[in-house]
Amino acid sequence: MDLGELQVFLMVAKEGSFSRAAERLYRTQPAISLAIRKLEDSLGQPLFVREARPVRLTDAGTLLRDYAERLINLRDEVKKGLTELEGLKRGELSLGVNESSIHALLPALATFRELHPGVLIRVHRMLSRDIPHEVLNYRLDLGAISFVPRDPQLQATEILKDELTLVVPPKHVLAKKREVDVADLAKETFIAHSVESPFRRRVIELFARHRAALNMPIEMPTIDSIKRFVQMGMGVAIVPRMCVQWEIEHGWMKELKIRQLNIPRHVYLISRRGARLPFAATEITRILRGE
Repeated sequence: MDLGELQVFLMVAKEGSFSRAAERLYRTQPAISLAIRKLEDSLGQPLFVREARPVRLTDAGTLLRDYAERLINLRDEVKKGLTELEGLKRGELSLGVNESSIHALLPALATFRELHPGVLIRVHRMLSRDIPHEVLNYRLDLGAISFVPRDPQLQATEILKDELTLVVPPKHVLAKKREVDVADLAKETFIAHSVESPFRRRVIELFARHRAALNMPIEMPTIDSIKRFVQMGMGVAIVPRMCVQWEIEHGWMKELKIRQLNIPRHVYLISRRGARLPFAATEITRILRGE
């Protein structure tokens, strides 16, 4: 199967038009049609419904698209690997993280940047559930998530142990305490994360189990906006400790322990099992392990 033909196929699928694909690839329309026809002949299946406008993929075309993207990404992986043979003077590191996991990587990324300033670092923010798939499809070198993926083609290495913690404004009435009971928080205004997660559900279940009111009239889309609202004195919040460690150390927020709250969080670095990691990915893994 010719990679050039696969590139043509993916462009037609993306544009929904043979003529637009020809323009994008700086080729003639007959050349595009010929490449698709040769690919269809080799597979023994039609890949496009040509009568439709825009043209659409057949079932065989839909199946091929996923495999074609993997093959093209694998080709790019080969090129990247050759570049990285120059001792990390050039190259690229591609990481997938959710909003909270980036906090676990920042110190290591800073160290990596100091050691290898010529390597481009790309950090992609996405939902945790999507990161394993992107790693498997070679769109990411590594991913950082808070669970061990079930797919046997992936391996996970723990890089950080974290926990949920309660933070309040410095002038809050509870700020002078070190520990509180769930029942002490019944009258507090909680600033919640609007993104559903197992940890959010476990906090809600904890308050329900102890028959304590959990007042969440404010939901924010990001942890940074939650932190800012807490600092403004608009309420309190339960967040991953690694996300507020900087603010706690500088006195911008106060941390309290909830006696009944014991919800540990682990951050794992995931990669393709048995695959040779790019040099940049191997180096950041070494730094994260503290080697």
